[in-house]
Amino acid sequence: MLSPLTHDDPAQLGPYRLLARLGSGGMGTVYLARSAGGRTVALKTMHAAIASDTAFRTRFRLETDAARIIGGHHGATVVDADPLAETPWLATEYVLGPPLDDAVSLSGPLPEPSVRALGAALAGALAQLHASDVVHRDLKPSNVMVTAYGPKIIDFGIARAAGDDRLTRTGAAAGTPAFMSPEQATGQEHTPAGDLFALAGVLTYAATGHGAFGTGQAADLLYRVRYGEPDLTGVPDALVPILSRCLSKDPAHRPTTAELAAYLHDSRGQFADHLPDLLLAEIARRVTEVWQYEPYRLPAPAEEALASTAHNVTKVSRRKLLTIGGGSALGVAAAGFGAWSWFAPETPGKKDSLKHLGISSPSPKNPDDDYVWQVRVARPPSDLWPAPASIPFPAGDLLALVVSSGLAAVDPRTGQTAWTSGGREHYWQIASDADEIYRIGRLKEAAKGAGTKPLVIETVDLTNGKLKKSFPPLIGLNGAVLENQLVCVSGGVVYLAACQGADTNAGIQHDQPWFLTAVDTLAGNELWRQPLPARREGSKRLHFLAGRVVGDRLVLLQESAEGAIRVVARNARTGKSLWDKPMSGAKPDQARGMLATDDTHVYLGLGALRALRLSDGSEAWNFHKKNGRHPNYYNGPPAVVNGVVYAAQQRLSVIGLDAATGGIDWLNKDGDGTDDLTAPPVNGVEHIYVKDSSGLRAVSITTETTTHTYETTGTRFVAHPRAQVLIASGGNSLTAFPLQ
Repeated sequence: MLSPLTHDDPAQLGPYRLLARLGSGGMGTVYLARSAGGRTVALKTMHAAIASDTAFRTRFRLETDAARIIGGHHGATVVDADPLAETPWLATEYVLGPPLDDAVSLSGPLPEPSVRALGAALAGALAQLHASDVVHRDLKPSNVMVTAYGPKIIDFGIARAAGDDRLTRTGAAAGTPAFMSPEQATGQEHTPAGDLFALAGVLTYAATGHGAFGTGQAADLLYRVRYGEPDLTGVPDALVPILSRCLSKDPAHRPTTAELAAYLHDSRGQFADHLPDLLLAEIARRVTEVWQYEPYRLPAPAEEALASTAHNVTKVSRRKLLTIGGGSALGVAAAGFGAWSWFAPETPGKKDSLKHLGISSPSPKNPDDDYVWQVRVARPPSDLWPAPASIPFPAGDLLALVVSSGLAAVDPRTGQTAWTSGGREHYWQIASDADEIYRIGRLKEAAKGAGTKPLVIETVDLTNGKLKKSFPPLIGLNGAVLENQLVCVSGGVVYLAACQGADTNAGIQHDQPWFLTAVDTLAGNELWRQPLPARREGSKRLHFLAGRVVGDRLVLLQESAEGAIRVVARNARTGKSLWDKPMSGAKPDQARGMLATDDTHVYLGLGALRALRLSDGSEAWNFHKKNGRHPNYYNGPPAVVNGVVYAAQQRLSVIGLDAATGGIDWLNKDGDGTDDLTAPPVNGVEHIYVKDSSGLRAVSITTETTTHTYETTGTRFVAHPRAQVLIASGGNSLTAFPLQ
């Protein structure tokens, strides 16, 4: 996977300009690089810390020799090398295809014809290597590149001449434990038969998605390799006998490369004819990716820049930021697609700014108006639902939203438009962590109408709305699919739902593979990818209604294929599902963006007001059950602030419950019983804001009484703590009120 260069990476090695990182290991780093004449190569260097070590330099030279021996048919052609340079480097062709482990992650376990073709070709590659008295010693899925013309073996970092143990300490095991041979695991001589053992492990992984000896700590793997039986569960029956022979503990009982190749080869068609369509599409994508990629480098830490930023921005602590705005699903923390509403059709305006920018200049104020500013907005087009538009969200010192002209930003203190992007962003593909705006972007199109485009994550320059940074494309995900969704951003990680299948322009297809994915925004690396349930054919409903990270939990409101709402908690570091509970009594459109959490609970309304434990999803308390309320008694969506859960009540007013116990802690009694049950209260510093038939009520947290009512037609509300305003969104207008 392409990753950005860091400030420590050189700009050039030999005649090659470095473009991106391809990977890094114990011996060195591999870069994507390009010559002055335009030739693209994979360039491997040694880490500076070991470049002066004679043994490592010798190993690097042997790797170069081994790569030359295997040649371009079964390996990456050596283009250039300088093993004697101060920092030795090796340039090979850039192989246009994914590593086998990525291929299996993309398309799942390979069918038997694919495994046969792969195994026959790899056996031929090893035969060529062994004929030159060289053994690989580290054959594993990540060292096998799958191209349309056949597999290529790479990374000969610990390859050596057969019988030569000068670079291996006595009793030491060099290699990857899960794919070592038993003799290699004990530090004994690794012969060509050891490579056959490793190849069988690779083919088992290709056929099943798991290794022959499982996963775990190195010591456990080495023990199973030496003494355990291989796990061939899922291997096609016809391949079990030959792979069992290859995995024999006794090297003498293993077949030769020629025997293995003869057994596996089916003599039908070309290699590409044996590959799944999804894998072929990924290979084609990589062919174009290398030319579309625009290099960038992560900046060095700059204390001066940080100090300057801190000097120019109103200082609000992260804790206060979360306290002021984070209690509501429309708050500033990890805001993503959840900040949405429904706008009425646009009323044509006279001002050009509304027509051309999608947002007007602030309207003139009367002396007795109690709002800060008011602007009109034009709704963005949508292919998912009738007339949806985005609720604005804080982004640094700005207020951002999606309008007819694309993503726009206004100064929340004055209402003046700061910029518009001029593109057609979709609001469900945009998220903010209050300091940065992230969006799903696209690289330059390689083929018009192809139905697939690379999926990339971008950040937006808050000074002008233009592209700030583009992260490397995500392997196998299709950026052309309309229903791709940015769920939320937190702790430097972007969480998104994305499709691997082609864009049909007919909604989500039942057989399309969909995944929930996490991307590290600092390095641009994909952290994990987990499959999502299938959707109904032609569905235009997104997978998620809301998302937020709390500690090590990724908490989600997920819409099922049947239209039910599920509250799901996943491990934020791995994506593994931890628990899954139903949210009854609410329709998906009512729950969009309505997710309230604190460090211990998820709080649910839109029916019964209750709390689920973050630890296991069990019910901690239920206000209706606790107080004998009728099951149909209705509460609006809640907001949690400083240990109190606030929510509007049917025919009553706003109630505040102890977050730990569900007991009544706070009660506003001066409302008229018409409080809005579709939006959560919004918290300020000293007030809770709630909408009723008379307007937007500011209720004192201290006295529990209404201190002011603002006239507004807004239906959704969001706080901007830095600007100390509360934004009302509804109809075709945005209005700012004082946040107190």
